[in-house]
Amino acid sequence: MTGWNASDIPDQSGRTAVVTGANSGIGYVTARELARHGARVVLACRSEERGARALERIRAEVPSAVAGFRCLDLADLGSVRAFAESYARDEGAGDGLDLLINNAGLMALPHRQTADGFETQFGVNHLGHFALTGLLLPRLLRTPGARIVTVSSAFHALANIDIGDLNSERDYRRWIAYGRSKTANLLFTHELARRLAATGSGVVAAAAHPGYAQTNLQAAGPKMEGRKVAERVMWLGNRALAQPATKGALPSLYAATAPDVRPDSFTGPRVLGWQGAPGRSWRAKWTLNDTASERLWEASESLTGVRYAALKG
Repeated sequence: MTGWNASDIPDQSGRTAVVTGANSGIGYVTARELARHGARVVLACRSEERGARALERIRAEVPSAVAGFRCLDLADLGSVRAFAESYARDEGAGDGLDLLINNAGLMALPHRQTADGFETQFGVNHLGHFALTGLLLPRLLRTPGARIVTVSSAFHALANIDIGDLNSERDYRRWIAYGRSKTANLLFTHELARRLAATGSGVVAAAAHPGYAQTNLQAAGPKMEGRKVAERVMWLGNRALAQPATKGALPSLYAATAPDVRPDSFTGPRVLGWQGAPGRSWRAKWTLNDTASERLWEASESLTGVRYAALKG
């Protein structure tokens, strides 16, 4: 199948990108391809060991890569703040940030809580990235052509958010909780794009999803619980049906670099939202609801303590 691919990425020389969850899967491919096209890339990963290994791989595969690693645990708001503070200290007060790729995520895990007491999927997939984006926003706002790409999922269609039960305290069902967290990603992008436009900012907030891609994401839940059969089924499904991570990363790369990307757009694989070259993706109508996006935004500010002062209104 023909269509946009990694060779179509425009020159990224002089640009800086932060990619969360860049130690494996589509996050790793996203970071590697941005580096291949000239961007200076920061791999923001929870595990120092895995992050260091990913950095070595990128440098081996792309000898010209300018890349670094910084520890970031999205399940701990203290770690998110520490990441933003160290980035500000080491990068210099006046330096901007061109690309923030909110890629890291968890899928269909047994019930767990983050360090701050949030349901883990909502806490990591949405709240961690909400806080990170808010803390890095001043750098993005002063960078011409900056973009914020948040990775959602076609599985957002499983469930709308429940604004009265964001942490699934009344009834935890792992796939519903996952769907809600991915809906939250799209509502966040929707509201962020609206607020950026209201302030006259040229920063583009967009969303993407990988379709069905071969990553460690699918087997993480069964592996955590020791369900060997389910883990094996997920692995076999990946082998038989999923596209490689190199293809799954294309929607994120397109949203981050293609010249025609619009604010609040949602990019995914063209073939049934499953695989193929990136293009405009279907999204549930509830992810475009202004009232819901504003209420989620206000709740997220309250829960994380991160206020987007530059985007009030």
